Amino acid sequence: MDVDSCTVGVEEEFLLVDRRVGAPTARNAEVAEAARAAGIDLQLELTSCQVETNTGVHTRTAELSRELRALRKQVAECAEKNEACLLAVGVPPTVPDGFPVTHTERYQRIAHEFGMLAHEQGMCGCHVHVGVPDREIAIQISNFLRPRLPLVLALTANSSIYRGSETGFASWRSILWRRWPSAGPPPYFVSSDEYDAMVAMMLDSGSILDEKMVYWDVRPATAFPTVEVRVSDVPATVEETVLLATLIRAAVLTAQMSLAEGRPAPAVTGEVLRAAYWKAARSGIAGQALDPIDGRVLPASELLAEFVDYLAPALKQLNDQAFVTDTVAAVLGRGNGAMRQTEAMRARGEVGDVIEEAARATVLGCH
Repeated sequence: MDVDSCTVGVEEEFLLVDRRVGAPTARNAEVAEAARAAGIDLQLELTSCQVETNTGVHTRTAELSRELRALRKQVAECAEKNEACLLAVGVPPTVPDGFPVTHTERYQRIAHEFGMLAHEQGMCGCHVHVGVPDREIAIQISNFLRPRLPLVLALTANSSIYRGSETGFASWRSILWRRWPSAGPPPYFVSSDEYDAMVAMMLDSGSILDEKMVYWDVRPATAFPTVEVRVSDVPATVEETVLLATLIRAAVLTAQMSLAEGRPAPAVTGEVLRAAYWKAARSGIAGQALDPIDGRVLPASELLAEFVDYLAPALKQLNDQAFVTDTVAAVLGRGNGAMRQTEAMRARGEVGDVIEEAARATVLGCH
């Protein structure tokens, strides 16, 4: 299998906050304009307190890492010029009563149809796109990835502080996000026809307004020939984002190998997945995890080690084994974003310390 056809690209969503008080600030249009002047095409998100970066298409992990670091550095500078601070956090550590919705026709329509769901956003995720041969294969690969999504969520959890308080969850974004009718893990689909029928039903019912609102945590992308994994909080650091993208790419390659060998994806039920999701959001990578495939409860770090072993043949093909081994050890050693947010909050009970830690991590290594 040609690994260079298994390309990868990343979208990262960021929060803009007022550095003086830490509250989200509605400056995405100004920051996007400054970014355009610097040659960066920033995407505006649903609320005007958010922006999104998009990388190019990559076949080498080092090249992806370089672009992600450059994007974070440049966008952080554009934010600074507009009296804002760029934060890679899953939810705002401190928030206003509501978030102004970005003034585009589509976003205003979403706000009208979905009410307070749209006005209580400010949630930032990370989306990884991996190139696949066609849409049918993307749907079959999604079936293989479904049981792995809770572990990926636990690894990247970065939203433990919200409204100035500890939430008790590593990924509070995941809990809030699943209020949307099309969010969370997708069903197990046997074909693209079954997938299309489900999307058509959601459109007819009004639970989504267009296909872009199919918010499932893994799906065939609407605009690219890729499978898109959307389960993660935006990771705190570039290093963690690159780890996420590398694991997802290896998982897609492993799924393609299984399909070529005629091995079926495990048909995990929605109920089991929901339990594993909740546990991942609650405990993160430092606690216990539920393996949806066999029902075992074990430390998340051990389940992660098993996952890396499972991906070893693909990681070897991608020349990424050493990077993954070293980076997993580093993240487990220092803690992921959620763990560092909680540690910062507990040190003095000051949400400002959380914001300071998040701001530092956002551009860590982005020289």
